[in-house]
Amino acid sequence: MKGKQTQFLVLGLGRFGQSVARSLYEMGRDVLAVDNDPAVIEAITPYVTQAVEADVTDENALAALGVGDFDAAVVSTGDERSSILVVVLLKELGVKTVLAKASDDLHARVLKKVGADRVIFPERETGRRVAKSLISPNVMDLMQLSNDYQIVELGLPEQWDGHTIGSLDVRKRYGLNIVAVRRSESFLVSPAADTTLLAGDILLVLGRLEDIEKLSR
Repeated sequence: MKGKQTQFLVLGLGRFGQSVARSLYEMGRDVLAVDNDPAVIEAITPYVTQAVEADVTDENALAALGVGDFDAAVVSTGDERSSILVVVLLKELGVKTVLAKASDDLHARVLKKVGADRVIFPERETGRRVAKSLISPNVMDLMQLSNDYQIVELGLPEQWDGHTIGSLDVRKRYGLNIVAVRRSESFLVSPAADTTLLAGDILLVLGRLEDIEKLSR
């Protein structure tokens, strides 16, 4: 688990937890997935760096996993009581960033009170969205502005390589606005129309969900 830049811990492997774990791994991150169901562990093993069968509410088991060495942990247990306990244990064991799944607003408030840095509502956020936000925490990727509008991160479409933003006429043709371009370690905010887009650029795009989905396809 030491070979890559960032390492993530996913505790609880229901549908949402599996989605987060697999998405992070697909994005090239080290992922340790933990659950107490051996069948679930067997199923997830090919799709993460490592999968371990353990009781996530057991402080000794968490300590043995070295949870304090991870960049962030996602608590996705199904039981409200256990999720609260796991958040407390993770914070006591030195995990700096803890995301926790909440079932409702009251549960969310309790999770925040006991130390969760961010609370997730699975019915509002997909596992892939959470994974992307973990990897790019300083970018407002996949941020829901309303029921219709979002800000999302998109890889540059291959056919846009070498073209300027103005020549592509993205606003007129697609109904979208390019609000920033991430290029290697630099970040171009409000890029001008004469900005030439290059392969490898990541676009921060504002628009309606259906228009973004059309472009991403």
